[in-house]
Amino acid sequence: MQLLQFAIIGCGKAAAIHAAQIKQYGQLVAVCDIDDEKGELFAQLHGAHFYQLANELFKNEKGIDVVVICSPNGLHASHAIAAMNAGFHVLVEKPMAIHLEDANRMIEVATLNQRNLFTVMQNRFNPPVQAVKQLLDLQQLGTIYSVQLNCFWNRNAAYYADEWHGTKTFDGGILFTQFSHFIDILIWFFGMPKKLTATLNNLAHQSTIEGEDQGVVIFEWANGSIGTMHYSVNAYEKNREGSLTILGEKGIVKIGGAYLNEIEFGDVEGLKLPEGFVKKITVEEANDYGTYQGSMRNHHYVYESMVNTLKHGKPYYTTVSEAAATIQVIQEIMQYQKK
Repeated sequence: MQLLQFAIIGCGKAAAIHAAQIKQYGQLVAVCDIDDEKGELFAQLHGAHFYQLANELFKNEKGIDVVVICSPNGLHASHAIAAMNAGFHVLVEKPMAIHLEDANRMIEVATLNQRNLFTVMQNRFNPPVQAVKQLLDLQQLGTIYSVQLNCFWNRNAAYYADEWHGTKTFDGGILFTQFSHFIDILIWFFGMPKKLTATLNNLAHQSTIEGEDQGVVIFEWANGSIGTMHYSVNAYEKNREGSLTILGEKGIVKIGGAYLNEIEFGDVEGLKLPEGFVKKITVEEANDYGTYQGSMRNHHYVYESMVNTLKHGKPYYTTVSEAAATIQVIQEIMQYQKK
């Protein structure tokens, strides 16, 4: 089987996670970063060609199958569009973009060029998330009355010491950079909310974040279900909680831990839950970025699905329209930012 050839745009912490997966499925041929020192070191480490400019990479590396976008959030759209216009398939790290119009343009360009545009929603592969999704799909919880989503993480001043984290232009805000995975799960489970309202503010990061560092959102769905999301990067010292509690007509379940990585409790009418359903359904450790941690280490599932799409025509595990829906909800929440 012919190995796939990859390029990576952006040689930061996320790129290292992708480089490890690329080795399992193909070859990392080229990398790009505006920081010469960082990019050249990354290229040497992985035996790849280094480019400072993405357009130079696209011009000289015609054999590439997939360009992986790991640049700052605000550059995802422009890099992805340029790569697809150059004839390459694209895998873009979360968030897909930080503006809905950019996401829609990315989808249009993919269609025009008949290229695959893959997005990263790796928390869908968490075993607890998969187990609860099955309960919902089989309607075993009955009518959903309400849901509660909590995201209490820590990002200190050192995290925002670089030139792009915390900026509206290149970062987009904590809903994009830290918590877009959780909103994706919320939509995947319950669909798009009919309406929402929110209160957002910045109490602990006024000198480092241009947007909010915490917020509370109230959702309402068309069927009458209601829900809340309380999110913050002000948790003391480290990430503390990423949880989702579902109250249904025929049961209740909570996915907890810091990363939706365990079932804290579950009780469903007429259903004997599998042995070990509570607490023991866990996943691998979170991605470790050195000075902080992020979501779960599920990128191998992302690459497996992508390769099956490219080589065997199997459907990818998520769609670009679903990624765009997450951006739409985040934008609606951010309308409540204090001016």
